[in-house]
Amino acid sequence: MTQASPAVVTDSAYLTLHYRLATADGTDIVTTFAGNPATLMLGQGQLAPFLEQRLLGMAEGAHQTFQLAAGEGFGERNPDMIQAVSRATLDDNSAPGAEYQVGDLVDFAAPGGGRFAGVLREFTDSGAIFDFNHPLAGKPLLFEVKLISVL
Repeated sequence: MTQASPAVVTDSAYLTLHYRLATADGTDIVTTFAGNPATLMLGQGQLAPFLEQRLLGMAEGAHQTFQLAAGEGFGERNPDMIQAVSRATLDDNSAPGAEYQVGDLVDFAAPGGGRFAGVLREFTDSGAIFDFNHPLAGKPLLFEVKLISVL
């Protein structure tokens, strides 16, 4: 009697898995290994596309760790994403009386609707300097996956 091959991940697979995204030194950014596994369908935006690509072709039961080069995950850091923000813009996007510290992540209204966030780098006479790059842009990452089931 031949044994069936394990199911493999396709671009529309329904998965149950444990996963962990970590910095290159192993500091967890997000992990499901300590709790319930995640259940998701590929191609639905539940995982970033660069993570989904690593899963394609993996067999059910596989446990693998991928090293992502700097910029491979959340892109390279873009110096054009470091922007001056006026005091008026900062006040318009803040709760009354908000006190910010360098390093704080501040949420802004986008011109066409929606939201975006930036990290406060420094205060200036006319406002502040924000870094609107993703906090993980330009950083090498680890992506660990244990596939429990593939449908």
